[in-house]
Amino acid sequence: MTNKLSDAELKEFLDEKAEHYNQPVFIESDPISIPHQFTKPEDIEVAGFYTATIAWGYRPNIIRNANRLMNLMDNSPADFIRNAETNEINRLKNFVHRTFNGEDCISFFYALRHIYIHYGGLGKLIEGLYESHKNMKETLIEFRRIFFGAPHQSLRTGKHVADVSRNSSAKRLNMFLRWMVRNDDKGVDFGLWKGIPASALYLPLDLHTGNVARYLGLITRRQNDWKAVKEVTLRLQHFEPKDPVKYDFALFGLGIFENFK
Repeated sequence: MTNKLSDAELKEFLDEKAEHYNQPVFIESDPISIPHQFTKPEDIEVAGFYTATIAWGYRPNIIRNANRLMNLMDNSPADFIRNAETNEINRLKNFVHRTFNGEDCISFFYALRHIYIHYGGLGKLIEGLYESHKNMKETLIEFRRIFFGAPHQSLRTGKHVADVSRNSSAKRLNMFLRWMVRNDDKGVDFGLWKGIPASALYLPLDLHTGNVARYLGLITRRQNDWKAVKEVTLRLQHFEPKDPVKYDFALFGLGIFENFK
């Protein structure tokens, strides 16, 4: 495989790989398997948000720890956010995934409770922000402001929600948005949030997708930051204007399963 492909050849290659990896058979080995345990939309979005937040590092560890967190929330995450009492909330104190600890977990709990009480839930809040801004970067900036404007926030927790105003790549937020927004017939992403078009999404850029994208000539920028995210997403929009992040499946699959670089 060479990186000297025409645009038409590159699109054909990426379409083939996206089709291959955008399949339910890969769910079990991916963090998206956690929200797939649920059927109620609000359980899916809460489970998805917590899981995406801790989705860095060795994937089996991510899945194991996210399952542990769901167990701590009685495997009813939305009901837990709304109704858990102090003794139940305190269970979260012992949760740890890498640098995301119990203090962070409880701060997230109170932020989510605030959002469900005052905005009707994650989906309603983020869809409403997008309706106002018509711009995903501004939507993410405003979402972060609201999230950390909730009571009971820990100062140390801020690093666990990306700040795109400071050029963060926001990989985990963009991945969560892909899960919630994209709606195709493959059974992987959920397509719950109808108020946001897939065309507005940005690629969840990480080490693997970044390396593959650079090899294929989709990114010239060396850092994995928001400028790189914007660059690669604009390039992918050239191939699929209505759904550029479907190619996340191709780039991630090539990096993880085929060691393509």
